[in-house]
Amino acid sequence: MRLSIIIPVYNVEKYVAQCLDSVLNQGLDAKDHEIIVVNDGSPDGSLKIVEGYAKKHDHIKVISKENGGLSSARNCGMEHAIGKYIYFLDSDDFLIPNCLNTIVDTCEHHDLNVLTFLSERFSSSSPKDDAILKEIKPKISLGDIKLSEIVSGEDYLANLPYRNEAWWYVINREFLEGLGIKFEEGRYLEDAAFTLGMFLEAKKMAHLNLDAHRYRDAPGSILTNREPSHYNKLIRDMQNAALAFDPIIKTLENKTTNPDCIARIKAKQQSLVFFSMMRMLKSTMSFDEVKLRMNEMIAINAFPLDSLLGKDYNGLTYQVLVRLFKTERRFYFFFRVANPVFKLRNKS
Repeated sequence: MRLSIIIPVYNVEKYVAQCLDSVLNQGLDAKDHEIIVVNDGSPDGSLKIVEGYAKKHDHIKVISKENGGLSSARNCGMEHAIGKYIYFLDSDDFLIPNCLNTIVDTCEHHDLNVLTFLSERFSSSSPKDDAILKEIKPKISLGDIKLSEIVSGEDYLANLPYRNEAWWYVINREFLEGLGIKFEEGRYLEDAAFTLGMFLEAKKMAHLNLDAHRYRDAPGSILTNREPSHYNKLIRDMQNAALAFDPIIKTLENKTTNPDCIARIKAKQQSLVFFSMMRMLKSTMSFDEVKLRMNEMIAINAFPLDSLLGKDYNGLTYQVLVRLFKTERRFYFFFRVANPVFKLRNKS
């Protein structure tokens, strides 16, 4: 079997049918791939929908488990996968038609450990938005699709497109199993350390400029949910992900590693700190906790943000904010001014 597509499902009854339809519209032979849907204890109608698909398509396998979060569901899917390659697809996202065949063919032809491809974010907050999605077509024509140079993971990180998420690449299953790594459970942003650790071990990987994936930016998602306890946990998990980068960076600095690779990883680490700081300004975190967490980032040289600006983060907004938050004292000043909870507490 060529490919295992792992789709965790939780409270996505609005979107999961579109996700599955997009996978079924890939031009793949049903005998050559499996679709592993992991129902992570979803309380809505998602399970009923995916079971309906499984009755019609023998290569769709539904596994139900107690709720354990996205990482737990992905790990469960990995344990059941038998394909030569593995792909993680979120159940509220979807694929452009007929792209996975090209991706898997490219992996097999070049015997790749990892192949990355293009993804684009879109906003979806109403049925009208979803109706528009039916008209979406790839933005790169077949004749313009090119494969990058095949390189090691370190050289890939130094020079080629790099994201933290797990849904913009396909992985050789034997390579992944040989590493013995899994997604850390119980945290958000678990993709970051998983992706980095895997990339650094790859001997043969490449980027295909194939427009393949659409990431849904929907209200109530992990990154958009503003419920205070969720929002604060997201901030903490962003900084925990930054902490996980620290021993990796130190190990690479003690080796003869491509310095551009280290600089790129530091930028990604500091991006996690930067976006956590932006969220702190609107959070219900206490000032004492903010100071504690910033001190943790200072201790691992993830703040000040002197490595952030570069290949991935270079817009005017980043340049202005990095300058504004040049020191922790400046950030604390803006926290006091901008944070609504801090202002409310001081008025009382």
